[in-house]
Amino acid sequence: MAVEAVQMRMMTARDWMLLLLLGAIWGGSFFFAAIAVRDITPLMLVLLRVALAAGALWVYVLARGVALAPMRPFILPFVGLALLNNIIPHTLMFTGQTAIGAGLASVLNATTPFWTMLLANRLLPDEKLTAARLTGVMLGIAGTAVLVGPGLLANLGGPAWAKFALLGTALSYAFAGIFARRFRGLAPELVATGQLTTSTVVMVPIILLFDDPAGLLSAGATAWSAALALALLATAFAYVIYFKLLASAGASNTSLVTLIVPVSAILLGIAFLGERIEPFEMAGMALVAFGLVVIDGRLLRR
Repeated sequence: MAVEAVQMRMMTARDWMLLLLLGAIWGGSFFFAAIAVRDITPLMLVLLRVALAAGALWVYVLARGVALAPMRPFILPFVGLALLNNIIPHTLMFTGQTAIGAGLASVLNATTPFWTMLLANRLLPDEKLTAARLTGVMLGIAGTAVLVGPGLLANLGGPAWAKFALLGTALSYAFAGIFARRFRGLAPELVATGQLTTSTVVMVPIILLFDDPAGLLSAGATAWSAALALALLATAFAYVIYFKLLASAGASNTSLVTLIVPVSAILLGIAFLGERIEPFEMAGMALVAFGLVVIDGRLLRR
């Protein structure tokens, strides 16, 4: 695919703030998921995540008196968005994480901007790929790999199906970012509510056919707490931010959050778990930061 030197929309300071906030929130999602899947099956965790998040968002929009009529023309598109942005990627991610470590999972998930830019270059007239953006994304992916450090090498021997599951997660998110452009006229909280409600409706029969809801009875308090945090913070709240950012910054720029997620996960561990930062982690963070600077371009032009 030829690299076209077309100027893409520039991210504002507000866009960068939302991107960093979203990355910080989703930085804890791998941690919560790794805890929850110890007691809860991947499919059931997907249902819990979207159902609890949908319930929280319905309380929010009804309490604020948000008009629901604008959602009606998007009922069928919500199904596509639910599949691409929730059901498929979450199922693949949680299933893959049962067989490979969180470090390798985060690196494979960090390829999302690469796939998004390739797809956007082909499908969206205003999001063409440039050499600077491609270079920045590759630097970011390399930085994520360095950030994981020796743990990445130790987990490279995991099963191939689990690695393809995480790559499938990244591809599904890439398609979702492009598909979600059709919701730009709808308020972000309504897009998030519609997506998560539809995801819940779709997941219920899947659970009844392929899983056993009774297994939730054996889940411990720790797993339930992790699932609740995953639903309310990393899903309900995070998706409102995600759709705000998608409307203002575009699919390719929004996908950059997956480069920030591993960095925020490390920083959260340092801040709240007393973990010590290693030199290779500092080098990885520097590479990710430089990749984002290259993508933005303004600092280098100065």
